[in-house]
Amino acid sequence: MIIEQIWTGNRYRNFNYLIACPETGEAMAVDPLDHEKCLSRAKANGWEITSILNTHEHGDHTGGNRPMIAATGAKLLAHANASGRIEGIDRGLSAGDEIRVGRSVRLRALDTPGHTMSHVCLLSESDPPALICGDTLFNAGAGNCHNGGHPEELYATFANQLMALPDTTQIFPGHDYITNNLGFTLDREPDNEAAAELLVQLEGSHDPEHAKVTTIAEEKEINTFFRLRSPSVIAKLREDFPDLPKDPSPRDVFLKLRELRNKW
Repeated sequence: MIIEQIWTGNRYRNFNYLIACPETGEAMAVDPLDHEKCLSRAKANGWEITSILNTHEHGDHTGGNRPMIAATGAKLLAHANASGRIEGIDRGLSAGDEIRVGRSVRLRALDTPGHTMSHVCLLSESDPPALICGDTLFNAGAGNCHNGGHPEELYATFANQLMALPDTTQIFPGHDYITNNLGFTLDREPDNEAAAELLVQLEGSHDPEHAKVTTIAEEKEINTFFRLRSPSVIAKLREDFPDLPKDPSPRDVFLKLRELRNKW
């Protein structure tokens, strides 16, 4: 399996993706907002785009669907409950559904509500595994819940699905927010050495055209939304929420962090 990460360079800092089968040259375009870049990259690599997947319904992820379909005739896949929000879905996806690209690429759909209630992530059956995660999980961060989502659902997605992924799982998000997200982690956990070291490294070398790919293991070290039992995170949180219980649950910590991140 080949994952081609495409930096759009737009003001929303979107990443688009091509997932290709090296045996047949068939490819899936994920959230191809910049359809011209996606088509150009596919042509340069000798790939044929046969399917499109939208992780969710927001316009910065679906905006390239029409011209991409017009150019390729590709079939459109999205969450089964997104049919009223995304035009022209050919296949609605539910948790556990298998998606195949060419002969060798097998992906599994994860139903990951929170950023929106009709959000899917794709988990590859590769070694190492890879997660195409849209706006659910970012490098060092978590999606917001402003436009059709809910923080309780986002917490459940993190706690019940993302935390259980193999530590080697590579993370491919829908946007490049890593440096800003590391800043939030350090605001919440000033003694997080892993986050501090990575931020210093990226401040001198970060290039979204060749973005750093983190793993779940790294996220558990640098992403405050995974660090819900950290004494430092909890102590800092209590400064903002003095009524926080003595031993807050991971859910309590996550929801308060998401609330603070909305204003940070």
